[in-house]
Amino acid sequence: MGVGIVLFVIVSLLGFYTFSGLKSLFSDKSVWVYVKYIYIFMVLLAFVGIYELYSYFSNRPINSDYWSNIIIGYTFSFIVFSLLFSLFLFANDIQKGVLITYDWFSGLFSSKEEISEVTNRSRRKFIGQLGLAVAVIPFASMLYGITKGKYNYKVKKIKLGFKNLPKSFDGFKIIHISDIHSGSFDSKQDVERGISMINEQNADIVFFTGDLVNNDSREIIPYIDSFKKIKSEYGTFSILGNHDYGDYKKWSSEKEKRENFEMLSDFQAQMDFDLLKNENRVISKNGESIRILGVENWGKPPFVQHGDLDKTLTDVDDNEFKILLSHDPSHWDLKVLDNKKHIDLTLSGHTHGMQFGIEIPGIKWSPSKYIYPRWAGHYKKEDKHLYVNRGFGFLGFPGRVGIWPEITVIELERIS
Repeated sequence: MGVGIVLFVIVSLLGFYTFSGLKSLFSDKSVWVYVKYIYIFMVLLAFVGIYELYSYFSNRPINSDYWSNIIIGYTFSFIVFSLLFSLFLFANDIQKGVLITYDWFSGLFSSKEEISEVTNRSRRKFIGQLGLAVAVIPFASMLYGITKGKYNYKVKKIKLGFKNLPKSFDGFKIIHISDIHSGSFDSKQDVERGISMINEQNADIVFFTGDLVNNDSREIIPYIDSFKKIKSEYGTFSILGNHDYGDYKKWSSEKEKRENFEMLSDFQAQMDFDLLKNENRVISKNGESIRILGVENWGKPPFVQHGDLDKTLTDVDDNEFKILLSHDPSHWDLKVLDNKKHIDLTLSGHTHGMQFGIEIPGIKWSPSKYIYPRWAGHYKKEDKHLYVNRGFGFLGFPGRVGIWPEITVIELERIS
């Protein structure tokens, strides 16, 4: 309830302030009438979104609803729009206040004050127009993100070369997906389109690097048959992410929480996902083999550290080619790079690229980079590789802006 009240107050204050700013931009009263009522409607819609957000956290539904996601996403978009626009208005008001104070101390006369007031109105209008133009860009982008962007799947292809890759695995094709977060989905049709795109890649093997659900294992039930359609010659292997343990939900008892966790393993089996819990598997081809390692979640606090890399490496020879599935990319820097056994390729997720950023030729930026140095894409140190998937689903903000859901295709190459 407290968060709802805070959001209500924020939207109310921003609404009044931006309303006055908008009014100063429209000298034509006939145009202002339309703008005024449109803006009032936008504010009221944001209040509806706050109520939806409060209802969501009060009832904790297992699966999301399309219109609920839309209205909540709109509310966040409106707050961002109002904040940006208000910053420009506030900067102008500060400047105006400084000038008025200066005039008062300087003892300027009314004629100059009238000229100053005209100048101030002109300046306020210009800054308001600039602020409106700037604020509209993320607002429109976020509206796209909550309607189309969250299912705007992108296939990213990369070739990685290794000297110690067995000859039989030269050209071996991997699909890497991560962070499904099934409880956030609101369109089974769009999810299945993404799964069809996975199968179109004709991969040899599929890896899923954790966070199947948000909180409750039952979230995946409507999508079990959909994800079971994922096919590859050597199957699908998966691991656990921090959300898969049910730590972010209040349970009536430890027994209920434990049963929820056990259900997750059962549901993954029903999807034909081979869930690795600090285990490894051997993949053989033409008498040669590679080793698949799967650790449980290991992240920097406050994230859980159930991952046991040494246990996962039990009976694994150092000269074997190894692919590690580890949900949190922090694990690579803090545990994998200095491990006594060489790990050739690590696949991670977790960051989602914060679902917001810019990725165009020459520019790759997201707020996520200030938290995770390895936040998306390919990283290499000496002859050890890390790939961080941007996520298949979404969490929190029900959309994506600039950082689109990802299906990674990695082709292994043997190099001399």
